[in-house]
Amino acid sequence: MKLKKWFIGAGILFVLIQFVPYGHDHENPAVVTEPNWADDWTRKTFMRSCGDCHSNETEWPWYSKIAPVSWLVAYDVKEGREHFNVSMWGHQKKNKGEDAAEEVEEGEMPPLPYLLMHPDSHLNDAEKRRFIERLKHTFGEDSDEDDN
Repeated sequence: MKLKKWFIGAGILFVLIQFVPYGHDHENPAVVTEPNWADDWTRKTFMRSCGDCHSNETEWPWYSKIAPVSWLVAYDVKEGREHFNVSMWGHQKKNKGEDAAEEVEEGEMPPLPYLLMHPDSHLNDAEKRRFIERLKHTFGEDSDEDDN
């Protein structure tokens, strides 16, 4: 009987958290400007592996509409866009493009949870090497500049 009450309580809580307003706004602001990409392959690969969090062209999956996962997804996109957004190139103070290649090279980006939920974003070794090289060509390498 206690287990049944627990499931009913959990179900009610699950329904109630759907009304928490955070995580439901799936607006993609307009693309203002983009960097001068090394080539079309680099842009396509970036959008496939990084664009959901680091551009204004986020593709919002079905699970991004269900709390509490929606909260995590919304937070990740917000943070990603704040730190590095290719859709606001030259219009955002904190655009750390020169760090992009290093983050990919060190395995920091894309993060493992994103890769698990988006297997098409995974790069094989050859793609990863080429992507790192092309990111360096597009954004330069790590420097003291905050903006490109």
